[in-house]
Amino acid sequence: MSEQTAAPMAEPAPLTATPAPAAVPPMPSVPPAAPSPRPPRRVLRAVARWTAAVLVCGVVGAGTAYGITSMERTDVPGLATESDGRWDYPALSLPALPAGSPRPFSEGNTAEVHYADLRDLLLPAPAGATEDKKLKGGWVSTAQFVSEYQEHERAELTQLLADSAPRHVAARGWTVADGTESRIYLLQFNSAAYAQAFFDDTYISSSPGPGIRWPDDLQLDQSWEDGGWVPETRTYAYGESRSGRGRVHQAYIRAGDTVALLVQKQPGKKDAPLIPFRQTLVLQNQLLG
Repeated sequence: MSEQTAAPMAEPAPLTATPAPAAVPPMPSVPPAAPSPRPPRRVLRAVARWTAAVLVCGVVGAGTAYGITSMERTDVPGLATESDGRWDYPALSLPALPAGSPRPFSEGNTAEVHYADLRDLLLPAPAGATEDKKLKGGWVSTAQFVSEYQEHERAELTQLLADSAPRHVAARGWTVADGTESRIYLLQFNSAAYAQAFFDDTYISSSPGPGIRWPDDLQLDQSWEDGGWVPETRTYAYGESRSGRGRVHQAYIRAGDTVALLVQKQPGKKDAPLIPFRQTLVLQNQLLG
């Protein structure tokens, strides 16, 4: 058997490594915003100017607001409070009482006596008024009180006062710059019963009673409606008409043992304001309450 030569085996071709696929970057959760184009320079300059203007207006406005809020109302043009005609009276307070003495309408004071000095119960004159030289807030005679009435009324009034025997009469008068004259008389009796009797004999609610020495055509002021009185007191106001208008005003206050007369005249005025008269009447009533 012939010897055959084996053919050499071919070397296998070397294996080529397959490259690994490239890693894929993760997707962003929010896509990046595209950069905005830069605004032109002229737009930037306009914005700067408007910003400066707004700041200036804000500063000026704040300063103005502070200036107004720090001023009194009467100092602000267009906001000044116009006077309603009231007079400038001083601050009022009730006078001190003697130790252990009650107020006129307190429980137990059945005679409704005013234990305070009657002169201290007179309303003071308003600021700027000229005091009446005869009526300075002190004691006056019954003759002085009667002199406020017309001559043909005085004899009967004098007799009534003699019968009633008032303990004291105090009075104050003044004139303000516009010529308005005011008189207040306080007549104090021994008790409320004596004061009531004198009032009933002299005055009735629908008529001012004896005519005062100024015009006597006065009528009950129905617009007043007894407004502003202190409890336990009564006020009766009269004017030259039923509305209380006119230049002459008269009123009576009955308060316990005391009767008050208020007369006010505003010369040269056909239809004078009511506010000063009513203000004076209310304040005097409060002092007697």
